[in-house]
Amino acid sequence: MTDKQQAAEAFRRYTDQYDSSSSRIASKVSHTLRVAALCERIARGCGMNEEDAAYAWYLGLLHDIGRFEQAQKYNTFVDDASVDHAEFGADLLFKEGLIRSFPRDGFPENGMEMMETAIRLHNKLTLPDTLDDRTLTFCRILRDADKVDIFRVIGELSFEEIMGSRKDLFRDADGACEAVMACVYGHRCVPRNIRKNRFDCRISHGCMAFELVYETSRKIAGEQGYLDRLLADTDEQGNRLWSERECEQLRILRDEIRRAWNLK
Repeated sequence: MTDKQQAAEAFRRYTDQYDSSSSRIASKVSHTLRVAALCERIARGCGMNEEDAAYAWYLGLLHDIGRFEQAQKYNTFVDDASVDHAEFGADLLFKEGLIRSFPRDGFPENGMEMMETAIRLHNKLTLPDTLDDRTLTFCRILRDADKVDIFRVIGELSFEEIMGSRKDLFRDADGACEAVMACVYGHRCVPRNIRKNRFDCRISHGCMAFELVYETSRKIAGEQGYLDRLLADTDEQGNRLWSERECEQLRILRDEIRRAWNLK
């Protein structure tokens, strides 16, 4: 079994090369550790043994390794304005040899290949249908864990912080566009290129819930409450947060998520 403590220490040594006083870097460290823990929990929920659950944790630990060099080199986390952080991270690890800085004892058979695949694909809109069942499972666990914690990130940040330099590309509008709502009814994630206004972004973030594969992932998302906050149309005092049309679209999204998750 891979030594998680040694791996975590290696990760900390790597990230300490960057500006740890930066809230941007600190947020990615926090996100990484949360995703690693979520990967392990989801893996256990899938019935995986100790070795495979530890390996899933390791996938979470390294999934965003490219973010730190991305921030230093390009001064942004916006992939569209820099590089695809998943591809960048996988290249750092497996083409430039960064993986040699981390312990690899106890990896399952084909563990290096599965890790590279899972990291490269963790941010893609869909997974290819050519993956073998075992690789597909690990990819899905990582993607679920990442999305579950992204709900937290979105819940704690403003639109400007989430969208970064892209914020000015999105105008204010009364409600999500038809193409975005078609994704809601189709129970699928929203492609970035069809989002035109700020409420499109709100709906698209909620649509990530459709992609959660495992019951454990859905349970965690429900327990944390960040998804509920994202989809809320009133504040704690009952005051409406959005226009009448937008509130109706949020209600539709909530209903469709319950339907997708087979909830009453």
